[in-house]
Amino acid sequence: MKAIRIHAPGGPEALVLDELPTPAPKAGELLVRVEAAGVNFIDVYHRTGHYKTPLPLGLGREGAGVVEAVGDGCIGVAVGDRVAWCDVFGSYATHTIVPAARAVPIPDGIETRAAAAAMLQGLTAHYLAISTVRIEPDDSCVIHAGAGGVGLLLTQVAKHRGARVLTTVSTDEKAALSRAAGADEVVLYTREDFTAAAKQMTGGKGVRVVYDSVGKTTFEASLASLAPRGFLVLFGGSSGPVPSFDLLRLSGMGSLYITRPTLVNYITTREELLGRSRELFDWIARGQLHLRIGATFPLAEAGDAHRALGGRSTTGKVLLIP
Repeated sequence: MKAIRIHAPGGPEALVLDELPTPAPKAGELLVRVEAAGVNFIDVYHRTGHYKTPLPLGLGREGAGVVEAVGDGCIGVAVGDRVAWCDVFGSYATHTIVPAARAVPIPDGIETRAAAAAMLQGLTAHYLAISTVRIEPDDSCVIHAGAGGVGLLLTQVAKHRGARVLTTVSTDEKAALSRAAGADEVVLYTREDFTAAAKQMTGGKGVRVVYDSVGKTTFEASLASLAPRGFLVLFGGSSGPVPSFDLLRLSGMGSLYITRPTLVNYITTREELLGRSRELFDWIARGQLHLRIGATFPLAEAGDAHRALGGRSTTGKVLLIP
């Protein structure tokens, strides 16, 4: 088998295509032939060493493919089944080991690439809008990086639940994509003040929630965009980590809330993972949620995929195809 691994932190050039023995699944594990692997900002954080992990590390935590071997004790799954997963290291590969407890059956009617594209970002959009701050009809929200993989999906989920949505993007092309996903207002943050736009959209009150995956460069303005008792949901940091912050400021700004969620804490049990996945796939099958696969790269060109992602030249989902 072939796998993209990092042997030392670094830039995209640190991604090395290694030849490795194909592993045999142990009890409770599946050997899966990977048909598509998702590329995400968390992979960049692992590559650069921002998130510390033992090395060498098989990169990639999301994908979909076909089961080739089944370890002892795996119930309800067989060779030839299609499965998808997230939060499993080693997905940038021709084959990978997936714990059976983390493997999600792909329903008929959902393409394998679509399943790979939906898992991490789709489940993220689901937990953010359904669980972290449950969007209700007539809510208002700001979604940063509105043309990114999560942004496009989260916009659709928020609109489906009846919210008024303002997104921020960097280019006119991305603005068009965000509007097509249902955004009511789109701000080009390179030219406009999104806080002023959020206040104007809400008659001066501010929005109930800001979903912020950018971090450092948007943090202060995100807080300023909130209505009293509003929520800042900081679920990423593509511009860098947020500086130290005095929580006492939250009271003076209207008794605001800040949370830093991550997907792993919202799929802690198999029942929760399957429940969220079923609803996600149902939305896709019904046409209520449209996926955008913005770019695909061969496995050997994982470095180019990271350059594209880091350069913000991508929209929607980026996939590696072994």
